[in-house]
Amino acid sequence: MIAALRGNIIQKNPGSLVLDVAGVGYEVLVSLRTWETLPELNREVQLLVQTIVREDAITLYGFADAGEKALFMLLLGVSGIGPRLALTVLGGLGAAELQSAIVGRDLGRLTSVSGVGKKTAERICVELAEKVGNLGDGAAVPPGAAAAGAGPRSSPEADTVSALVNLGYSEQQVWPVLRALEKERDCTGLSLEEWLRLALRRLAR
Repeated sequence: MIAALRGNIIQKNPGSLVLDVAGVGYEVLVSLRTWETLPELNREVQLLVQTIVREDAITLYGFADAGEKALFMLLLGVSGIGPRLALTVLGGLGAAELQSAIVGRDLGRLTSVSGVGKKTAERICVELAEKVGNLGDGAAVPPGAAAAGAGPRSSPEADTVSALVNLGYSEQQVWPVLRALEKERDCTGLSLEEWLRLALRRLAR
């Protein structure tokens, strides 16, 4: 499963881009917020990626930072929200406004996003309010930024902590979970996506 890509942008349209990675072009769908941060054509960029496999397609969704990817994954857990609608929500509101709308149960702001009806907005608030309640200002955290002083801890672990702190968990909650996972299984080579999935599953117990 593709979890990250680094390459040159050879095509760019609102909501999507094509990355040339060692001669192979990968089409990646992105939120408008991430799209606005992209460099010009023929410049290199690195994106975190969520690969979604279905019977008729393999689609790559890209994110400029771990926080946006974590929010995307949480939105996918809400009934009625698919990958494209999750990107639309992230692009329409941004992390900070989305967090504020969920915590404040501001259905008006949520339903202002195309494709989000009242019932879907209500489900988002009910199912995600606790998970994003302490998100702070919702600012995106570039991968590894929060771990600048964390010593030799591996990048996927540090990025996992950064993403989960953005989602309202504290480092005091997260690090013991990661240590417990390391004791239970061989975590060598786990991607950020895999760390997040395992950690969120354990935190939800």
